[in-house]
Amino acid sequence: MNRISTHVLDTSAGKPAQGIVVLLLRGETELSRAITDADGRCPNLVPVEMTLDATVYSLIFQVGEYFPDGFYPQVRIAFKVAAGTPHYHVPLLLSPFGYTTYRGS
Repeated sequence: MNRISTHVLDTSAGKPAQGIVVLLLRGETELSRAITDADGRCPNLVPVEMTLDATVYSLIFQVGEYFPDGFYPQVRIAFKVAAGTPHYHVPLLLSPFGYTTYRGS
């Protein structure tokens, strides 16, 4: 099973960031979208019928509504998927004026 998941944490409030729209793209083609749950998670953004190709994907987090007075209206994270790797977890640590990300497990 191929999976791309994310977890968004609001570091300014010390809690999960619920209600953020997250888009998964390959190139500029939108493959899926989801909304972070009460725990700030989107557990699987890959459509069930899809197999991940070894290429570059992007997650776009629509953070402007979550932080209306924040600096970033959206955060785009591009990452490479390698052949044969079944799961990618891309966390986002977010505040109104900054963010960080890393490859999770």
